[in-house]
Amino acid sequence: QVQLVESGGGLVQAGGSLRLSCAASGRTSSSSVMGWFRQAPGKEREFVASTWSGGRTSYADSVKGRFTISRDNAKNTMYLQMNSLKPEDTAVYYCAARPSLLNSWDYWGQGTQVTVSS
Repeated sequence: QVQLVESGGGLVQAGGSLRLSCAASGRTSSSSVMGWFRQAPGKEREFVASTWSGGRTSYADSVKGRFTISRDNAKNTMYLQMNSLKPEDTAVYYCAARPSLLNSWDYWGQGTQVTVSS
């Protein structure tokens, strides 16, 4: 089992920045791939970014150039630096993990609210 706890959400004005953190504990070998998803009111959960071995990353087109995902393996913590925030970035952001790229996203955090005002 892997436990994931997000932090760092809040209210920010458009154009501002926030950094989300996701602390992993438990069987961290099952969290080789980690990622961020978000869900806005009335919409389905969508992929934001992910990172896996060797520092490889993947981003949704909507956040490329504005968001940066990173990971500190020594701290078992993943980050999402969000710059140039837009009102459409408003959502609950979830941290997720899976053992490999071939697995489904088995582990989820409880979510943290990000609200961007115009």
